[in-house]
Amino acid sequence: MLAIYRKYRPKTLSDVLGQEAVVEILQNAAQQDRLAHAYLFYGPRGSGKTTVARLIAKIANCETRQKQLKEAPTPERGRSPDFNVGSEPCNKCRPCQEIDKGLALDVVEIDAASNRGIDEIRDLKEGIRLSPSSYKFKIFIVDEAHQLTSAAFNALLKTLEEPPSHAIFILATTDYEKLPATITSRTQKFHFKKLPLVKILEKLKSISKAEKFKINDDALELIASASEGSFRDAESLLDQIISLEDGSVGSQVKAENVEKILGRIGFSRTAEMAELLIKRDLNAALDYLSKINEGGYNLLQFNKDLIQYLRRTLALKVSPDLEKEFKRELIEQEIALLKKHSQIVDENKMINLLKSLIRAYTEMRYSPFPIVPLEVAIIENLKE
Repeated sequence: MLAIYRKYRPKTLSDVLGQEAVVEILQNAAQQDRLAHAYLFYGPRGSGKTTVARLIAKIANCETRQKQLKEAPTPERGRSPDFNVGSEPCNKCRPCQEIDKGLALDVVEIDAASNRGIDEIRDLKEGIRLSPSSYKFKIFIVDEAHQLTSAAFNALLKTLEEPPSHAIFILATTDYEKLPATITSRTQKFHFKKLPLVKILEKLKSISKAEKFKINDDALELIASASEGSFRDAESLLDQIISLEDGSVGSQVKAENVEKILGRIGFSRTAEMAELLIKRDLNAALDYLSKINEGGYNLLQFNKDLIQYLRRTLALKVSPDLEKEFKRELIEQEIALLKKHSQIVDENKMINLLKSLIRAYTEMRYSPFPIVPLEVAIIENLKE
């Protein structure tokens, strides 16, 4: 049985969510039959870099598109300047299906984290010289490219600058700053953005509906939030939770079930704690924190979520226009809670509390008693 993230991997560029600018440019390049020979995709994990790299491999080798190009007149024989071919793979021909199944010999994926030395790159250069075995183009996808050694980068330079006509290079990385300028200047660069929570939530809902999973919206929202902008992480978490909870058995998976599995508190309970802090109810806040601790939840993550919630509250108080930005990350009910709390927050006291919570977060990471720095931060700021 296929994992969810593999089963629902985008089959076309149009299916890629949250990367509209990247998709539009690549579709236009495909329509004009102007795919580049070297790309650099950079951005956070799970944002679609490797998926788009495989889609380029399909587009470049799609037999349907090649047939369209073959049948069209050449520019010398009167091809119109605005002649276009399909911007998407057909997903029906042999190359498209083999690439989807991971069976394509001419699509070489390399994990630079474990193949980072000059010897591996020399082997790669030897492989590049060889013509494709059965496709038009040989595609080389180098994942986590920033892990390559300096010697390996130097060995790649000439190949990236003047690759064989049958080769397409795609470098993918989560750490753009570690790549040498000599490498980045030889590629077309595409920035993949961190995905908004709303987009991830939409996809999780569509997958749950298609798979007939019994899981409520609060649980899906917690999964989306825990993924921290990664579609792949969100889909893997959904797979894990449905497997553990067995969503096919009458009862519906709820946010409480997900909290127990992830060890993470959902938005609504974070908001409850935030309200106690904003209202400066010290006894209730300490009691609430004690219950969270006794429940075995991750206090470090809870403090991190609390800091995020309170900084949004403060930001909304100072600049109400930020509501537009928060709508990318939160649903309507959550925005309503933030607005409610922003109206009663004291700016100066909140700034001091946030500073204390951030300091407590640092101390909690190394403390054998993580609850202590958090309790002290709350007492310091709420005690009259």
